[in-house]
Amino acid sequence: MSRQGAASGGAGELRTAPMDPRHWPAVRDVYAAGIATGHATFQDSPPAWEVFDAAHLEEHRLVALDAAAAVLGWAAVSPVSSRAVYAGVVEHSVYVAPAARGRGVGRLLLDALIASTEAAGVWTLQGSVFPENSASLALHTAAGFRLVGRRERIALMSHGPLAGRWRDTVLLERRSAAAGR
Repeated sequence: MSRQGAASGGAGELRTAPMDPRHWPAVRDVYAAGIATGHATFQDSPPAWEVFDAAHLEEHRLVALDAAAAVLGWAAVSPVSSRAVYAGVVEHSVYVAPAARGRGVGRLLLDALIASTEAAGVWTLQGSVFPENSASLALHTAAGFRLVGRRERIALMSHGPLAGRWRDTVLLERRSAAAGR
């Protein structure tokens, strides 16, 4: 899947590709940049590749690349449960490098992730977003996600600019058209 987007210094092609171990150093850096904002995750540091690899479904791990094959962002899903009844429900993550924000990278990744998961029979993508992360909320709304609820004081931040503060999360989901509503 490709998409034309504005690149730094002019127009350039953005595309998605399957994530593999050779992308991990750049993916880890993008992940760490998101963690540093205090508005992306409760994680205090990116995991080792082996931990990330074991937790995320290989067929739904993507990177966004520019014309020079630099990683601009990533998206991945994890199963929400090992129970068979939840086989079509996954939790997703989307991260965009600070220098690539505002260039359509998040939408490119989310659209590709939706296409990938729907083609595989996944009927629900769910995620948790900090309510202060207005860019992520806008991205998800534009991609057809709906607000399911809000979890208050779900966890205490242990790192970053919001260390020592309790955080709420907004629960979002997108149902596949094949699953009905």
